[in-house]
Amino acid sequence: MFIVNNIEDIKLARRREWVFLILAGIFLGSLTMLNVLGVSRFIDLSDFVLISPDSDIRFTVAVGVLPYPITFLCTDIISEIYGRKRANMIVWVGLILNVWVLLVIWFGGWLQQPESILENGRLPIDVVEGEVFVPHGYSFFDIRTLTFGATFASMIAYITAQFVDVRVFHYLKQKTSGKYLWLRNNVSTITSQMIDSIAVILITHYYTHSLPIEDGANIPIALIMFIVSSYLFKLFFALVDTIPIYIAVKYLRRYLKVDDELSF
Repeated sequence: MFIVNNIEDIKLARRREWVFLILAGIFLGSLTMLNVLGVSRFIDLSDFVLISPDSDIRFTVAVGVLPYPITFLCTDIISEIYGRKRANMIVWVGLILNVWVLLVIWFGGWLQQPESILENGRLPIDVVEGEVFVPHGYSFFDIRTLTFGATFASMIAYITAQFVDVRVFHYLKQKTSGKYLWLRNNVSTITSQMIDSIAVILITHYYTHSLPIEDGANIPIALIMFIVSSYLFKLFFALVDTIPIYIAVKYLRRYLKVDDELSF
C-alpha cells in the first residue's frame, strides 16, 4: 500500500510540474513574442470600435500588445494555484529572458556588421532612378532597432507591472479570505496594465521615437491616444478572461488535487 501511495504521489507531483511548465511556457513565449514584435507594426482598430474614419480620434495598438493579456492570465492562474513565490519567480525569469533576447539580437547585429549601418542602427534604403534597392539584412537591422527600444521599454514596464499584479492579487486574496477570485483577478490586472501602458508608450516615444506620430501632430494628445488605446485593449481582455480563469482554476484544482495554493 505504501508503494502504491508513493507512486501516486510521484505522479501527482509530476502532473503539477507539467501544468506549471505549460503555464510558464505560454507566459514566457508570449512575452518573447511581444518584445520581438513590439512596435514593428501598429494596427488601427478604429473600425472595430465604431470610430468614424474621418475622426481625429484613432484606436491604434502595437502588434506586440496582442499577446500581452495572456501573460497576466498565466500569472494570475499561477498565483492562485501555485502561490506568490512561484508567480514572482516567473516574473524574474521573464526579466532574465528579456535580457537574453537583447543579448542575442545585439550579438547577431555585431557579427559582420555592415559598413553602411546608420547611427540609429538601421541600414539605408537606396533609391536609384525611381527604383528602391533594399540591402541584404535590412529587415533584421530594422527589427533589431525596434526590438531594442521595445524590449527596453518593456523591461521597465514589465518588472513594475507584473510585480504590482502579483502583489495586488495576493493582497486582495488575503483581505477577502480567499473569496472573490473575480475581484482580485480584475483589480490586479487592471491596475498593473495601466502602469504598463503608460510606461511602454512614454519610454517608446522618448527613448526610441518609434511611435507613428505625424509631423506637426499634437504630441501630448497623440501619446494619450496611444496610452488609452493600449489600455482599453488590455482592459477589455482583462474583463473577458474572468470566466476563463474561473473555469481554469476550478478544473486545475480538481485535476491537481489542490484545496488552497500549493507551497514550494
